[in-house]
Amino acid sequence: MKALILASLLAAGAAYADPVTDAARIYAAFWNTGDPALARQALSPDFIDRTLPAGREQGVNGPLQASKGFRAAVPDLKAEATHIVPNGELVSVRLHFTGHFTGKFGEVQGKGQAIDFQAFDLYHVVDGRIAENWHLEDNLTLLQQMGVMPGPQSAASKTQ
Repeated sequence: MKALILASLLAAGAAYADPVTDAARIYAAFWNTGDPALARQALSPDFIDRTLPAGREQGVNGPLQASKGFRAAVPDLKAEATHIVPNGELVSVRLHFTGHFTGKFGEVQGKGQAIDFQAFDLYHVVDGRIAENWHLEDNLTLLQQMGVMPGPQSAASKTQ
């Protein structure tokens, strides 16, 4: 099954296939499926997250931990790589995340809220694997959708 998913992803972008783009596609497949084998295939054993969030482990285990925790909150999570732009050993990726918050996030229990947010990543690929990552997620939108933080309408109604 894993090989079939990977083959279809690579075939879809075969016109652009190169080790840098392939690493980005495989890592996007990890975020889409949660399959740890894909993360291990895409990431260098010495992987460094240059924008490591508080509480996340450095190295390959960090994304594995993040995916597992987020999938517990959003079990039907989907991540689509809408843009993959290689430039030498670097590749920029825009990921579009969707799903429904039906699990738990910290102490907050989901009520089926729709989740729809973006992340932007920059990967440094060495020998066909991601050695470094810089990322920005739209966490404000995510937390508002989950009901963890008040949204713009909630804030506006409080000031009136």
